[in-house]
Amino acid sequence: MLENFAKRLLDNLTGAVLLVDAALIVRYLNPSAEALLAMSRARVVGAPLADCFVEIGDTDTSAVLRDTLATSHPFTKREAHMRVGLQEIIVDYTVAPLISPGHPPSLLIEMQQIDRLLRISREDALIANHQATRSLIRGVAHEIKNPLGGIRGAAQLLAKTLKTPELTEYTNIIIEETDRLRNLADRMLGPRKLPEVQSVNIHECLERVRSLMLVEAEGRVQIERDYDPSLPELNADPDQLIQAILNITGNALQALMENPDQENPCITLRTRHLRQFTIGAQRHRLVMRVEIIDNGPGIAEALLESIFYPMVSGRANGTGLGLSIAQDIVHQYHGLIECDSRPGRTVFSILLPVEQENAR
Repeated sequence: MLENFAKRLLDNLTGAVLLVDAALIVRYLNPSAEALLAMSRARVVGAPLADCFVEIGDTDTSAVLRDTLATSHPFTKREAHMRVGLQEIIVDYTVAPLISPGHPPSLLIEMQQIDRLLRISREDALIANHQATRSLIRGVAHEIKNPLGGIRGAAQLLAKTLKTPELTEYTNIIIEETDRLRNLADRMLGPRKLPEVQSVNIHECLERVRSLMLVEAEGRVQIERDYDPSLPELNADPDQLIQAILNITGNALQALMENPDQENPCITLRTRHLRQFTIGAQRHRLVMRVEIIDNGPGIAEALLESIFYPMVSGRANGTGLGLSIAQDIVHQYHGLIECDSRPGRTVFSILLPVEQENAR
């Protein structure tokens, strides 16, 4: 009776549990483990653990488990990357030896998938950091603009009193540089007008961006489409969405065109829908995902965590405002922009809830 109760208890746990014998053959797994591993109990029980417990990386999992059997010392591993079917998941798992007199030793493996928790934590940090940084930058921009008008006016008055063209040239430089700083401050402050919210087909926005990029690419970069025609319309300002997508796609195009050794340079514009998807801590019934994918050299790992901050750029002549402005636009619609990059593949994902209130 006690064994039946223990089995019912394990069957009703939300955490994934496996029991393996000394030969690392699976003898039991609960329904949560079936769901996590995407395998039925009939297929897994009696099979080697290595057939279903596939850890990605340099770790020799079987050797570690055999060492646990030999030493009887439990251990826990955090953020282990595992292969489940064609997907990669992240789990925390604990291995504990089970020693019973008169029975061979066995191992109890408890697993907890943490992909969603890690993503929520990362997104919350990204949203909070972006909002704090934008507030700081806007405050700095206002402080910069205040004295610029006085500097420009004084330079104009000074230019009128000068008699020689050589000296006037200096005042012209002051005026031109003042105007350049004012334009930069305006860009840091972001758009001044309120969004004109209307029903928008995201594919019309993407086609507008694609047509602009094709002209700029001059046939040197291929721009492909991969659209989901079933996506509903979105309540947003189309000009703002075009600006956000254009900022990201323009960066991808420049990265490809500045790399002369790039083979078959290509940008892909892809749309998909996600159901019951969480952005930050808010769960949405339906989310639209717009991906801008390029096969360029990728973003340096040192920049990847800060590319959405203002004034951060990977190019010598970049202002570092394009991605920050794009993120700010998407935040107005309770969405988020994420980036995943490695050499040969960079993906910017724009996540926009479809059921939403009007933008703030």
